[in-house]
Amino acid sequence: MQIGDLAPDFTAPTQDGSTVTLSDLRGGPVVVYFYPKDDTPGCTTEALDFTALADAFAAAGTRVIGISKDSVARHGKFTEKHGLGVTLVSDEDSDICERYGVWGEKKNYGRTYMGITRTTVLIDAQGRIAQLWSKVRVAGHAQAVLEAVRAL
Repeated sequence: MQIGDLAPDFTAPTQDGSTVTLSDLRGGPVVVYFYPKDDTPGCTTEALDFTALADAFAAAGTRVIGISKDSVARHGKFTEKHGLGVTLVSDEDSDICERYGVWGEKKNYGRTYMGITRTTVLIDAQGRIAQLWSKVRVAGHAQAVLEAVRAL
């Protein structure tokens, strides 16, 4: 995946049991952020940071979608517990993560395992990748993404 590429399309279930299709959202920017796991410290902070800026993203005509391998039910509980204002997509089979290149081998404290690399993709109104953030550090990230959206 590179800037300028057409973003891989997907249709997937969300936390409320509905589905979202990326290509249906063309006409405005879309932020897709991939994160490892619901209700863990960094992932909760990231979701809360995007939620805190939800009105600003909406004012910029931008939809924000978080994707992890958690189930629809777990996403629902996570959303309710923290009052999240972003759409969460369940990718239990890793299909979307693999197509976006964020699913792979990770190392932590000498342990090797498969997981999601925290990544954010800004997709423009035509469905093309406008910006990529890989190996995201959560602090200040949602604000940086909002600034990139405003610069489109």
